[in-house]
Amino acid sequence: MQRTTQKKFAVIGAGSWGTTLANLLAEKGFPVTLWVYEAELAERMQQTGVNETYLPGFTLSDRLTFTSDLQPAVSDKQLLLFVSPSQVTRQVLQLALPYINPQALIVCASKGIENDSLMLMSQVFEEILPEASHRRLGFLSGPSFAKEVLRGMPTAVVAAARTLSCAEEIQEIFSSDCFRVYTHDDIIGVELGGAMKNVIALAAGVSDGLGFGHNTRAALITRGLAEMTRMGLKLGGVAETFAGLAGMGDLVLTCTGDLSRNRTVGIELGKGRKLNEILDGMQMVAEGVQTTLSAYQLAKKIGVEVPIIEQMYQILYQHKDPRQAVSDLMLRDLKAEAVRC
Repeated sequence: MQRTTQKKFAVIGAGSWGTTLANLLAEKGFPVTLWVYEAELAERMQQTGVNETYLPGFTLSDRLTFTSDLQPAVSDKQLLLFVSPSQVTRQVLQLALPYINPQALIVCASKGIENDSLMLMSQVFEEILPEASHRRLGFLSGPSFAKEVLRGMPTAVVAAARTLSCAEEIQEIFSSDCFRVYTHDDIIGVELGGAMKNVIALAAGVSDGLGFGHNTRAALITRGLAEMTRMGLKLGGVAETFAGLAGMGDLVLTCTGDLSRNRTVGIELGKGRKLNEILDGMQMVAEGVQTTLSAYQLAKKIGVEVPIIEQMYQILYQHKDPRQAVSDLMLRDLKAEAVRC
């Protein structure tokens, strides 16, 4: 694979995933600037080469530089990768906008549905960026725990864009011996899968926390996939996308993996702990908590039935007892799994 080391890249957001992707690019030989929101953390990372807040114990590439100043991080870069939490992505992008190179390749790896506007990240980016930049805009998603990528464990994800050439450029830049990138043209499906799987993972965690077994988890994953697919089709996505890496792949990982923050929150909810108490004890963001609200509201807006998401909404925002939520799911009107035309 040809490496174009003269290109300068910036990664915006130094959580576990942003730091991991910045390190992946740096290890491929690219000079990478990682923008860190917390000034003190940026200074410590520059001194130690370790993100002790989000990835303690991992020494990062010496090709990485760190800054908390957005202007020099963004200016004159050929690639900008945004990995900030979805609910602050609009704010960060607006702050970065005056410094973005008009020819830059812009990639978003944030997963979520914006509260209030109910927009996917692609819609947020297309609303803020000038139309000429849309052809250079792509989205990275798929089953990928940061710590496993850092350890060099084989991982496969997808890069979705409006044009094949843009998706292939992202594919070429990010692919490595252990990180395989597939191209995709269904931006809506790829994004919705990445966002909604976090909500279903919360539900799977609740099930585990209540002491239920593999049968229950399998039912939640499968029926959760049906809810994701129904919403995706209504929004213009493609059904096959949800059977792939950004759909089923990410869903299985997040609903079953011990490194899943959303599943962890669900487990604690199932054990009877309060949401605020759980979140106060977490360093990293569990995107599914806020995405549950926006996914529930979006489903209502477009008229799609999402019983699992609805029960998670009631658990998180209406303080419903998790056992009652499970009972209500099981006692819904009986119906066919699928109806053939």
